[in-house]
Amino acid sequence: MTDRLRSAAGIGGAVALAILLLVPGIGGAPFDDPGEGQHAEIAREMVASGDWLALRLNGVPYLDKPPLLYWLEGAAFSAAGAHEWTARLAPVLGTVLATAGTAVLGARMLGPAGGFFAAGALLSSTLFVSFGRYVRPETLFVASIQWGFTGLLLGLAEARPRAARVWSLLGCTALGVASLAKDPLGLIGPLAAIGASLALCGAARPVRRWLPPAGIALLLLVGAGWHTIALRRHGFAWYALIDNHLLNALRLRRFPDEDVPLSALEFLGTSALGAFPWIASAALTVAALVGRRAWNIREEQAWTALALWATAVVAAFAIIPFRLPHYALPAYPAIALLAARAWHERPPRRMIAGHLLVFVCLAVACALVAASDGRAFMQTVFSTADVYTRKEEALGQTALSLSWSALQPLFVDGALIWGVGSLGLALALRRRWERLGRWVALTAMLGMMPAVVVAASATGSSRAVSSMAAEVNRRLRPGEVLVHEGPIENSGALEFYSGWRPILLDATRSVLGFAATLPESRETFWDGARLRSEWCGNRRILLVTPRPPLASAVAGLPEGSARLLFIDNGRRLYESVSSGACSDKPAAGRS
Repeated sequence: MTDRLRSAAGIGGAVALAILLLVPGIGGAPFDDPGEGQHAEIAREMVASGDWLALRLNGVPYLDKPPLLYWLEGAAFSAAGAHEWTARLAPVLGTVLATAGTAVLGARMLGPAGGFFAAGALLSSTLFVSFGRYVRPETLFVASIQWGFTGLLLGLAEARPRAARVWSLLGCTALGVASLAKDPLGLIGPLAAIGASLALCGAARPVRRWLPPAGIALLLLVGAGWHTIALRRHGFAWYALIDNHLLNALRLRRFPDEDVPLSALEFLGTSALGAFPWIASAALTVAALVGRRAWNIREEQAWTALALWATAVVAAFAIIPFRLPHYALPAYPAIALLAARAWHERPPRRMIAGHLLVFVCLAVACALVAASDGRAFMQTVFSTADVYTRKEEALGQTALSLSWSALQPLFVDGALIWGVGSLGLALALRRRWERLGRWVALTAMLGMMPAVVVAASATGSSRAVSSMAAEVNRRLRPGEVLVHEGPIENSGALEFYSGWRPILLDATRSVLGFAATLPESRETFWDGARLRSEWCGNRRILLVTPRPPLASAVAGLPEGSARLLFIDNGRRLYESVSSGACSDKPAAGRS
């Protein structure tokens, strides 16, 4: 078999592996809220309105993210209906494309086996897999950036001018798509990393060699086209470019949401554990590149660019004041490639011995956690790595309702998988089966990923709004009012599942904070005074709140005027009771 066929087989195998990992059970769990629900609802409203340029959530303008995710979801909804599985096809597509881009670049730089290994390392990075089918733009963003690197770096390495041009144009288009997926920084950052690596080895000029004029045109057309249209809306440019990016990074936003950022150490720890153990191997490659002063060597230019990108992403977000767990994800394909090079070049026995030690420690740790009551683990992990848990703790809202019994079997599996992996590595070390050792390590890591997918689904189900929405739909009648207390992203799929659009109470500290200031949104947002004035009126009101009774607006309503109907996944459903219950005396809190 030729190298080209082996490369194609490796790339195809990596793609198949991603599909097999993520597609089974793709629609089995309801949307995680907050997290997935709001993004599915934005796409549903886009399709319902027929306007695919002006994004809306809860009927008001949504300006936080560009439209690529919602366009892909909308296409799936139009073709097969609005379901959990159709919404999750877009992030799965991003995961598959990121995997393929890593395999393609790895095959060219390390050979077919190295490309497959790098793709496998990416697919066995816990944080990346956690977002593998999660309805957010993260995997599309990562995929676009990775294909940007793949196209531009292969264009530089290609000796045939026509093929080099095709690769370069592909890379430029992909970086434009990154801007359309999530953030213009996805366009600028990779270009800066590649340009810096070329400048360091004295090969940055002529610029058209790696960034042709047609490529620049594609960058601007794809990456700035939608933004140019959107910027014409009054106030959008300031909100999108200044408040939502620059001021957000400095924690000086005028329209902040409720997200609680990680500390620098928490971010570094989460980023490292999310790509463990591959980040350790990648660090060895980076250290070797620095030791060789590889930035001066043209043949190492591509690796220098990847090392610059990976370290710059992690370091930059460790420095700025606002950081969330997934901010390091764009560096993960580069980390996977750098890790694959370490296995390709470093003494195999040392790599096997190092991973043997790691796997033994992981097996023991999993066994100890599985034998515990799980409280320490859940408190540590969710309080650090889960955005919503951090927000709940900061606001004093109801804690995560996920039970330890849902996660404990996963640690039993982990102890077994890493235990067997340790035996395999020990055998490879003893018998000097050096080529086999790296595949044992990769197989063990991949073997844990189904457990990660199951854990993510269990976590999402434990705070989904689907059951609450079904109860709302059962009880609410035309002419009555549904109110949601707090930012709608906390129950983003409420309208998706119930079919009823809520009034938003005390909800301006939200992704809709800027939209709440627009005249068209005035009747969508209520404050406490408006709720109290409406509560004892002629219309029956149902109130959904994730806040505990004493922290909720319910505590300020007339005593006896609110009846608790339903509790599910940390949310409460109240109805207004107006027949003789309303008085000037406020409630003292409700159970």
